[in-house]
Amino acid sequence: MIAETGLLLLWLAAALAVLQALAGFAGLSRRGEYVAISPAARPLAVLQGLLCLAAFGCLIALFLRTDLSVLLVADNSHSAKPWLFKFAGAWGNHEGSMLLWLTILGLGSIGVALFERQLAPRIVSATLGAQAVLALGFYAFLLFASNPFARLSPAPPEGAGLNPLLQDPGLAFHPPTLYLGYVGLSVAFSFAVGAMLAGDANRAFARAMRPSVLIAWVFLTLGITAGSYWAYYELGWGGWWFWDPVENASLMPWLAATALLHSVSVTANRDGLRAWTIMLALVAFSMSMIGTFIVRSGLLTSVHSFAVDPTRGVFILVLLALYIGGALALFGARIGKVASGATFAPVSREGALVMNNLLLSVILAIVLIGTFYPIAAEALGYRLSVGPPYFNRAAGPIALGLVALLFVGPLLRWRRDRLARLPVIAWMMLAIAGVGAIALVVLVPRSAILPALGLALGGGLAIASLLPLTRRSLRRTPATTWAMVIAHFGVAVALIGMASNAAFTEERLIALRAGETTTVGPWQVELTAIDPVVGPNWTAIEGGLVARYDGGAPTTLHPQLRAFTTPPTETSEAALLTRWKGQLYAVLGQPTSEGRWQLRLWWKPFVTLIWLGGILIALGGALSLVARIGLLRRARHYVRQVMP
Repeated sequence: MIAETGLLLLWLAAALAVLQALAGFAGLSRRGEYVAISPAARPLAVLQGLLCLAAFGCLIALFLRTDLSVLLVADNSHSAKPWLFKFAGAWGNHEGSMLLWLTILGLGSIGVALFERQLAPRIVSATLGAQAVLALGFYAFLLFASNPFARLSPAPPEGAGLNPLLQDPGLAFHPPTLYLGYVGLSVAFSFAVGAMLAGDANRAFARAMRPSVLIAWVFLTLGITAGSYWAYYELGWGGWWFWDPVENASLMPWLAATALLHSVSVTANRDGLRAWTIMLALVAFSMSMIGTFIVRSGLLTSVHSFAVDPTRGVFILVLLALYIGGALALFGARIGKVASGATFAPVSREGALVMNNLLLSVILAIVLIGTFYPIAAEALGYRLSVGPPYFNRAAGPIALGLVALLFVGPLLRWRRDRLARLPVIAWMMLAIAGVGAIALVVLVPRSAILPALGLALGGGLAIASLLPLTRRSLRRTPATTWAMVIAHFGVAVALIGMASNAAFTEERLIALRAGETTTVGPWQVELTAIDPVVGPNWTAIEGGLVARYDGGAPTTLHPQLRAFTTPPTETSEAALLTRWKGQLYAVLGQPTSEGRWQLRLWWKPFVTLIWLGGILIALGGALSLVARIGLLRRARHYVRQVMP
């Protein structure tokens, strides 16, 4: 009965979404009897979201029970799986991931309905109406094209199992955080649609939108950071970013959300860039919809893809066309009625943010073209691939220019400023970074130009990002300023990690017998043994490695070759040895005919700074969110009340 209950809850939630849409858009009517029902949009949104959450709970229960009479469970689970992978396996498939998407969309509607009290009621109602329309498309998709609760008769004796590459704790964290980011952008999208329909895109609208943008951006940053590290250690390729189409699908919404975050701050604080903020809200959610299409259409091949069913891909393509096309048509029809807002001089904080947004938009266009160009070429009869060389050479210099802008942009005043007023140290840092890059290229022959520039700019930015704190009382510095400093410092840390990985990584591919030793960078690595091991639902051949840094104390690593029976798959489990200055990365390969074992080793100086930087960036966004919604102020007030 759990499956039938879940399906019934989905139908009821879809029906409430219809009522929510009608009530939400009724607030825009001039007829009193229609306007009178618009307040019902709030309770309908809450109830609709709760019903969808309950339906998703039913799906999780089916996976935890391994109910093989449900087709989705039989195709994607197995009774021998550890409970964590049964739990996370509920969204480690096509239908379950779409239900997770829809559930988070419902939670976003609940958040707007319960907590948004500053905007005019007609804008809030229109926003909830737009959220309901978005939800209806996905309800239709699940109920008519991709039912997660479909029964299977007769039930098989055992399930087909979960893709072994997904049997990792990362599955429990990475997709939900990304979806919180994707669907958080739907709230910003709905706010933009509601403001255009109501004809009232002012500072209050931007302030209402900003928390949803911050939430989406923080979770997207965490999701991309976690996904990068998961792919880094799970796939065994030794890289942290591969420009895979599905990786690009998460990067594109993040780029648009980053531009939107800066733009909405200008609108909220200075009442400028109104039209630009609305457009970026539409573009950011459009990128998340395009990412959904990429992952589920089978149009692009990727190790991350959920489905290769073109029928379901066409359904999503239709939704994409309706939502994006409709929003852009509304933008074209209504944007002329949106006042331009306050003006500013080119040399100002607003001017720097506009330049920041333009550079981010160019990078977004480069990634979008590189992702979809092979499809267009294949349609014309040409087969080609676009890989890292294109993305690195096309987007890399622009990204470094964006970093250079961070040296001076945060130090500019709002409205109008003079470059001559900026602290000399900011220009010194920029000049030193340029000289340092040239020195690296000249003095270190192995250094390429982009990694050298990255190291120099990253080091300079690490210092320049702290300059907004100078000549301030640190205790009285606003939390939003601290948030900016932490996020920009995180950019510097991540950039140093990326550049160090590109410039200084050393690799060794060798075949060894037990007892033989090799070196990679400062490490001496000995293969001591090869042993069979058994896991909960896999068997493996495990290598014993003893590693010494410059002849120091020994440390043991255990890379594995795992074999899963359901489904039959072999995977490489990398072994990582982390030190403050980098990571030793080891992958065990196949045996040779001479009785040796292939071993692939990397020494990656400062590679962990990539993910530390991502965490710092997200931390800065989280601190800004806490400050914007007044939690710090309320906490200080509470402390004063308790401890006068």
